[in-house]
Amino acid sequence: MTQEQRRSFLIERLLREQPRYRDVAVPREAGEQKKLLRALMNVRAPGEIGGDFLAVQDEYLREAAAEKGVTALSGLRPAEPGLYLWQGDITALAVDAIVNAANSGMTGCYVPGHNCIDNCIHTFAGVQLRLACAQLMDQQGCPEHTGGAKITPAFNLPCKYVLHTVGPIVEDGVTARDEALLASCYRSCLALAAERGLGSVAFCCISTGVFRFPKKRAAEIAVDTVRTWRAENAPGPEVVFVVHGRENFDIYQKLLG
Repeated sequence: MTQEQRRSFLIERLLREQPRYRDVAVPREAGEQKKLLRALMNVRAPGEIGGDFLAVQDEYLREAAAEKGVTALSGLRPAEPGLYLWQGDITALAVDAIVNAANSGMTGCYVPGHNCIDNCIHTFAGVQLRLACAQLMDQQGCPEHTGGAKITPAFNLPCKYVLHTVGPIVEDGVTARDEALLASCYRSCLALAAERGLGSVAFCCISTGVFRFPKKRAAEIAVDTVRTWRAENAPGPEVVFVVHGRENFDIYQKLLG
């Protein structure tokens, strides 16, 4: 199959699976088809699906990742020993684990095409990730608490694992509790990574998007918490701070090295 044929197959299967979308017209233009496929994956509830679908999906996502390009940790220059700063797409980073800024439901963002990190990670990992997260939540029997962490396979992402953590939601200004919970996100992820013997972890900017944590203060907490944890748990995993946009890059650059 070509990528176009795989995309058509996946779209058709997802449309048939979800009756309310069966009358949706499939666009002819490749870019619009990609948007539709992502939207259908985003709104799909966690659940099993046929092996033929997974085989085609996995090949499609692997080829898409290769086209996008993958960055290895060895290609990055450390800002200081064991710490890296990288501006780019965390779903294109080949490290042992990347961190997902999840919500308490832990099964991803269901808004079609939303550009949050949660949506991106679930999209490019494939539908298996949502099911794996749902199974974890079923076993736990309650929503994930803020500041903790869970680990799943990364499926079709170039990393090996995804660490899912729920950051604090800022309401009327940052409180001391918000700061403590954000620090806990970083410590929980690092502890879980070390427990699994992982050598590298890439963090996104937890809570700074729709959760409204101020970017500069969040970065200060992130860098300080990671430095302290690594000093107390040497050697510990190497850490990449992954930022999107020049503002966050400048903030972290001033804090590192």
